[in-house]
Amino acid sequence: MSAWRPALAVAALLASPAASADVPGSSDLEFLPRFARAEIVDYRQEDSVERIYPQSALRRISGRLRVDGEIDVVGRLSALTYELPAGHSSGDAFAQARTALLAQGALPLHWCEGRECGASSLWANNVFGNARLYGPDEQQAYLLLQLAAPRQNSLLVLYAITRGTRRAYLHVEQLEANAPLGEHLLPNAETLLRQLKTAGVLELAQLPGEPADPWLALLARVLRLDTGVRLLLSGRSAPAWRDALIEGGTRAVRLESAVSEAPGLRVEWLR
Repeated sequence: MSAWRPALAVAALLASPAASADVPGSSDLEFLPRFARAEIVDYRQEDSVERIYPQSALRRISGRLRVDGEIDVVGRLSALTYELPAGHSSGDAFAQARTALLAQGALPLHWCEGRECGASSLWANNVFGNARLYGPDEQQAYLLLQLAAPRQNSLLVLYAITRGTRRAYLHVEQLEANAPLGEHLLPNAETLLRQLKTAGVLELAQLPGEPADPWLALLARVLRLDTGVRLLLSGRSAPAWRDALIEGGTRAVRLESAVSEAPGLRVEWLR
């Protein structure tokens, strides 16, 4: 557990041309379609800023903000907040943005929804510095991703909230790191399991050709979180990954493998 310092806000979403009511000078992120009829109500860009993104729930203990995991990066920040049209919840925009990013090969690093994220007031005030984003804890969602090549040195944040007034917002941040992020960033096991159960598959192109930690240990933790999950592993070294997981304690009946030319490892949920 570590003491956590305030971070902030950026980026864009969903499909339709820029709204006439957007704040002056704002624009969407080119790779993220805007939600239909959403309007940009807050926008900023900053160079060479430090951002610390949580990879766990936010808690306040003895007056200090605490997290169990975080990613600390310095780079160029783009931050946008969209107000969604009446009749749409923040969950609609969050799901559309998440789907678009994952389809582009982005790697989810931390994903939480509702009360498991912690207090919405802490996200709004201490992380993003935007009181507009405060609402009921059960109406929030947060996703931190590493973008796919050629944007692999960028992190992207989605934070969605539907306020008690029924106004819904999607906040987006893109942080282009000053230095290469490399392959050291890892999701947490809970996030991989949520993604697996939501989409039915994990595309892990960044995995090494042969099974090795820390990815091997991470996949083993995913399997321990839900002992009823059965998986099909496919890729050039899929049989070796299966054997290594079995050697680590996973029951053989829970894993199947198939050799393919796909890079890394593809993990499919056998329902």
